[in-house]
Amino acid sequence: MIAYKDDYKQYPSLQMSTNDSIRHRAKILVVDDDQNVRLLTRQCLEAESMTVVEASNGLEALDIFTRERPDLVFLDVEMPGMSGLEACKRIREMPQGESIPIMIVTGSDDRDSIDAGFQAGATQYKTKPVNWSLLGRDVQYMLRASNAFNSLKRQEDRLRYLAYYDPLTSLPNRRSFNEQLNRILKRAARHRTSAALMFIDLDHFKRINDSIGHARGDSLLVEIAKRLTNELREDDAINYFTDNSAEEELQGVGTEIARLGGDEFTVVLSDVESAGDIEKVARRILNSLSEPIALQSHNPVVTPSIGIAIYPQDGRDPDTLIRNADTAMYVAKAEGRACFRFYNEEMNAQAVEQLKMEEELRDAMRNHELELRYQPQIDSNSGTVISMEALVRWKHPTRGMVSPQEFIPVAESTGLIIELGEWVMDEVARHCLYWDSLGLKSFRVCVNISPLQFNQRHLADWVSDFLERSGLPPERLELELTESAIMTDAETNIAKLRDLKNLGVDLAVDDFGTGYSSLSYLKRFPIDTLKIDQSFVSDLETPDGAAIVDAILALAKTLNLRVIAEGIENEYHLAHLVRRGCDLLQGFYFARPLYPEDVPSMLRENYSRQIQQVLRSATVS
Repeated sequence: MIAYKDDYKQYPSLQMSTNDSIRHRAKILVVDDDQNVRLLTRQCLEAESMTVVEASNGLEALDIFTRERPDLVFLDVEMPGMSGLEACKRIREMPQGESIPIMIVTGSDDRDSIDAGFQAGATQYKTKPVNWSLLGRDVQYMLRASNAFNSLKRQEDRLRYLAYYDPLTSLPNRRSFNEQLNRILKRAARHRTSAALMFIDLDHFKRINDSIGHARGDSLLVEIAKRLTNELREDDAINYFTDNSAEEELQGVGTEIARLGGDEFTVVLSDVESAGDIEKVARRILNSLSEPIALQSHNPVVTPSIGIAIYPQDGRDPDTLIRNADTAMYVAKAEGRACFRFYNEEMNAQAVEQLKMEEELRDAMRNHELELRYQPQIDSNSGTVISMEALVRWKHPTRGMVSPQEFIPVAESTGLIIELGEWVMDEVARHCLYWDSLGLKSFRVCVNISPLQFNQRHLADWVSDFLERSGLPPERLELELTESAIMTDAETNIAKLRDLKNLGVDLAVDDFGTGYSSLSYLKRFPIDTLKIDQSFVSDLETPDGAAIVDAILALAKTLNLRVIAEGIENEYHLAHLVRRGCDLLQGFYFARPLYPEDVPSMLRENYSRQIQQVLRSATVS
């Protein structure tokens, strides 16, 4: 795993500019067993505004070098005990001595002696007698050359950092991920071990990012990176500033984390022994990332969808493994998000089918294969139809009727839901004008607004333009918003809801009870209607189901909100809801979704006698 880094703080060399490096007084370590030589050298160098520290032998030089961290070493070769050549070699072996300039001084001027000096690590070789008048100039030249070299190396380090690391989170980027995955798989093949690739995508990140602002969105991604790093082992870090070309350097690597871009992260596990071990890591990631994130006045919860592919059974090369982990991640999203899924071969068939459906859905919108149906909503007191919900249907030329449960998720995942939502509104306006031309009584039409639509910054402006363009009176329109969509960033969404409400349209919370609304926010939302989710209505004959429905009805009455229950399919459902004061009733018990031309006859229906008969005959607890 690549340990989390705060920009370049782990690498001090990246923090110092060329000007910074020559601004201080250069410190020179002078090493010679002759005190007179040390004195002359000090005088020459101090005359050039340098600071001098001295050592009289090789061992002392090593100690002083470690403590003083000089900028250059002036080193005599012939010394008792440890020679200057040995001291030079030992300095070069130290981390801080790798690039320090070292000037070796000796009385020998033969080629072998000079070669020995350079082999020991000398930067420059000077023979005795030393020309003291030129020594200061020579040292200054070596310092300038060293500064230029170090400046170049810092630039190389910085370019390497930018090439391999994500500048926002400091995690490895896509390039380093690809290189490491390739090496890990080669090593796994050679040692016949397994590896696992996890693709992590944050659920609804775009909606959250647009709601809280991109600056906070960036802070959120940084926090996600920290949590991933903290949750996984830190003792397996790979430093991209070293040469990792040799596969042997991957020995012991356990976890690799990377950010590919946007809200996409990857985790690579090497030397895994079982799927159970992978599952434990996935659960830890899931639990850690799903905790609320404190961002000033916001505390968003960002859940991850995780797809997992295992080497070698799910792919023997990086491209196949990546593709299959990505496929598994999309399956995790399709199955409810906030979960992880292991890849299996059936997923490819599902992915191909989804891609085909996406293409066909685009064609359907162009070829007028989509239609609207309207399901009536009955007033429980009068028994009359006072509103209709607009529902999209797809009449495919070969598949027949395609269920909304199949194509709506595809529209949402591809962004087609925006275009689809606009088409629905235009069709509703067209049908309303048609009904009005027949002299029918006015009624409200309810239109579902997807979370992606609601997240559009200028939704209220678009609705305003739509009302003006279509001529549809705003009181004819009720917009249904999901509970989870408006609660994602409640404070921001209150203002957005008020902008919509100011246009004169009604607002309903769809699927109420399936989200996480707090009463304090619910009181502040400018909404008109709560819609009880049909899953609760279908459970009315159970104690828990009845208790939930009764609680929602009581809450709505307290807040003076209209309540509608959908999914009513039998007399028990009807009797219970009417006796508990539910305002509007919707479901197959009354009517299935109707063609637009069948709406006029439905408006003439009255269910009051039927409702009263059910109340008299049904036994409700």
